[in-house]
Amino acid sequence: MGETGPTVLCRLDEIPDGAARCFRATDARGRERRLLVVRRGETARAYVNSCPHQGTPLDLRPDDFFDAQGRHLVCATHGAVFRPDDGLCLAGPCAGESLEAVGVEVRGGCVVVGEA
Repeated sequence: MGETGPTVLCRLDEIPDGAARCFRATDARGRERRLLVVRRGETARAYVNSCPHQGTPLDLRPDDFFDAQGRHLVCATHGAVFRPDDGLCLAGPCAGESLEAVGVEVRGGCVVVGEA
């Protein structure tokens, strides 16, 4: 997301499988954004950590994104429920909307975000 090219957010193994973590990254316009990175096995997906309902972060406690079963991302403010694989809101005040996806890939064991 930086102007100089891809940015390494972390090593993939720093995110437990089936969990998510939040990172700060600067986009090409110089804006700092909080990114929610979800790990599933050897893959990672990232979203801007902002609920489409009112723009609040999904986590009130750091890196606490999933429901009790570990299946869905949940907005701690209003209870919106999102699929971790594509960010679609399944239930809650923004049902049918989606989290803003950010392109990431795993390279050499690291989660890398490119330019937005």
